[in-house]
Order: sequence, then C-alpha cells, then structure tokens
Amino acid sequence: MKSLLAWSKKSGLGSLLLLILLLAVVLPLTLDIFRLNLVGKYLTYAFVAVGLVMVWGYGGVLSLGQGVFFGLGGYAMAMFLKLEASDPVTTKIQTTPGIPDFMDWNQITELPLMWLPFKSLPLSLILVIAVPTLLAWIISFAMFKRRVGGVYFAIITQAVALILTVLIIGQQGYTGGVNGMTDLKTVLGWDTRTDSAKYILYYLCVALLAASILLCRWIQTSKLGTLLLAMRDKEDRVRFSGYDVANFKIFTFCLAAALSGIGGALFSLQVGFMSPSFVGIVPSIEMVIYAAVGGRMSLVGAVYGTLLVNAGKTFFSESFPDLWLFLMAALFIGVTLAFPMGLAGLWESQVKPWWIRRQAARREPSPPALSRKREKEPQGHGSPPLPLAGEGWGEGVREGAR
Repeated sequence: MKSLLAWSKKSGLGSLLLLILLLAVVLPLTLDIFRLNLVGKYLTYAFVAVGLVMVWGYGGVLSLGQGVFFGLGGYAMAMFLKLEASDPVTTKIQTTPGIPDFMDWNQITELPLMWLPFKSLPLSLILVIAVPTLLAWIISFAMFKRRVGGVYFAIITQAVALILTVLIIGQQGYTGGVNGMTDLKTVLGWDTRTDSAKYILYYLCVALLAASILLCRWIQTSKLGTLLLAMRDKEDRVRFSGYDVANFKIFTFCLAAALSGIGGALFSLQVGFMSPSFVGIVPSIEMVIYAAVGGRMSLVGAVYGTLLVNAGKTFFSESFPDLWLFLMAALFIGVTLAFPMGLAGLWESQVKPWWIRRQAARREPSPPALSRKREKEPQGHGSPPLPLAGEGWGEGVREGAR
C-alpha cells in the first residue's frame, strides 16, 4: 500500500486513481441503474472536456465547435446501429425493406453509397475516429498554416458547427433530419437496453476515459507537452527556435477531435439515439464550460467539471423546471469569478496548501512534549542548556544591547 502511494505521488497519477475509484467503485455501489446510466452519459461529454484541456489549456487554442466532432463520432456509430436495427424482417412493412425508416419516409429506394461502410462494425469503429480527425485536420491545416488563431479561429469553429447542423437537418433523407437517428437497440444482436448491458457500457466508458487521460498525461510530460506550453505563452519564440508551430496546433486539435469522436460514439451506445442538437453551437459552448469549471489545465479536473455541471443541470431541471437555466448560468458565473482556474485551481491554491500545513503541524511536537524531552536530557557541566523557544531570548537580546 505504501509503495502504491509513493508511486502515485511520484508519477502524479494519484488524482486519476481517486477518480477511477470514485467512478468504478463508489458510484456503482451507491446509485441505481438509472442514475448510473446518467453518469455514463455525462462521462461521454468528459472526452470532449479532456480534449479541450489539451487544445485550449496546453495549446492555447480555444475551439467553440467541439460539438461537431462529438456529433460526427456519434453519427458514425449511430449509422451502424441504425442499419442493424433496419434488417429486412424488422422493416418488412416499409415500401423498401432493409433501409432505415426515415429513408423510406423520404422515398429513398436504396441505401446511399456513404452508408455502405457502416455495415461493418470494425470499419465503423475506425470511422468514429477517422471522420472527426479528418475534418479537424482540414480545418486546422487551412487555418493554422495561414496563422489564423485566437478569436478568429473560435468564430470559424462556431461557423463550422452551424453549417454542419444546417446540413444534417436539411438532408433529412440521409441523416434523419431534426429528429436524428432513434431506436438504436442492439450491437451484433446484443441488446443494449438491459441492465447488465448498461453496466458493461458504463465500465467501458470509464476504462476508455482513463486511457484517454493517461495518453494526454503522457503527452503533457513529454517534450511535446513542454513545447505546447511554450507555444501557448511565447509562440514567436518557439517559431524562431526552428519549430513549426502550425504542426503542433494541428496535432493537438486533431487529438481533441478524435477524443470527442470517441465520446460521441459512446453516447450513441448508451443513450440509444443521436440528433443534430448535439452538434450545434450551444452544446459546443457548454463543453467549453465543462473544461472551464473543472480547470482548463487539469485533465482530471475537466472530468469533475463535466460531472458537476451536468449533475447541476439535471438537479435544477428536475427541481426548478422554470428557473434551471438561470441557476445554471449563476453556477457557471459564480465558479469562474471565484475560481478563475476552476476546481483544479482551487485545489492547488487553497485545499492542498492547507492540507500540507495541517500535516506538518501534526508532525511537530507540542511545547509540553519539548519540556519533558528537555528534563530527560542529561545536563552537562561545560555549558548551560539551550533555552526553549521564547525562553531567555529577551535577556540575551538585552545583554547584547548593553
């Protein structure tokens, strides 16, 4: 046990171990399956928050369109699940059996070409990561190679989120339109609606989130992480040192997009639907709030921020249905004003120093213990005993003055 504590302290992964203990042990033992499934849904958003820590906290690039990549990953998984739910036997009452119901409603008589790769689960899993990453590479390459950044990049990512939302809604026959893709029930015949399946999907989400945090932590502690921090603080100096700053930004942005895509795929699996409401500007800004509340420099803090904001959203909407939006806004404004660096900054600046001082005070012996120790010590004849703190020092100072 001591070796484990020493290792966690040395590696800086103690906070991650506590998070895993909370998610994998405490919450499953204390929450019913409905609430645990809600936590699992919250954790899918945490993938986006972790990616924002890398691209915003370390890379210094604020993206207000991460919902785009979350939605693309979710739609990639939803397309596979929808095809499985649209087998010829289930859809025999349609005009064209074997295609999704919304295609039949829009008088499409055969499966579109872009849907064909999603008949395979392995290929669908690859596309969950590849599609968001490819779009992120196109956007970031076009912007960063021309040194477009700051507020301009944030506005462009918002525009991309708006364009993709309009595109998904407009192409109703291919994407399900504003209703999205619903009735996603099975994966290779495995019913995802049962309680046992929900537990399995929850633990899968926890495991993948922990792996994502470990990957990002490894990047942060490598030379690349140091360069990202240097680039964020003094971009010109890094460029003058011979590094291509644009490539670092492109890599970090693509990494955040890949993590968001994984979160979106897990969302489709756990919730059973995907719609354009998770792609637009509003969800993208909410995802930035998760990272801001948790701490944009802390990977674990971003997860806690995601859980706190979404738990508050659920609680306020259930208890105060008419006021919950105002209460959520007050929560966000209050946290950011009181703790500019989020929950992680509060821990580092207030809680952790207080705990260290308390532990140091407990290790120091009390004054009565010092007196007893002095009485037990043998008194020599050559020199008088040293005075205790506050004992005799005034006389020495006065003798020196005289």
